[in-house]
Amino acid sequence: MKNERVYKMTFSKVYPLLVQKAERKGRSKSEVDMVICWLTGYDDFGLQAQIVKNVDYETFFNEAPQINPNATQISGVICGHRVEEIQEPLMQKIRWLDKLIDELAKGKPMEKVLRS
Repeated sequence: MKNERVYKMTFSKVYPLLVQKAERKGRSKSEVDMVICWLTGYDDFGLQAQIVKNVDYETFFNEAPQINPNATQISGVICGHRVEEIQEPLMQKIRWLDKLIDELAKGKPMEKVLRS
């Protein structure tokens, strides 16, 4: 049930929080967008369309054009859980995004954040 609450969170309400977190640490909105697009396969237009449509997290990830195949390289702890060990696919995608934004906010170079 706890996961269901997260899945139903509106992405357009979470998105500004992701941007704020990065901007507080000197990163930019465009860098956040780049990370989200890298993970989900959305282009800038597609990302903005999802925000305008007020989709929930579940819909946002279900409608994603293609989860980046290198996303499986994302590892580490977020919210007390190792992202590579999360069994629920949707929750893992959400935590991958959280982890990428964390790395961005911590000042990691974009090449490392994007696993290139």
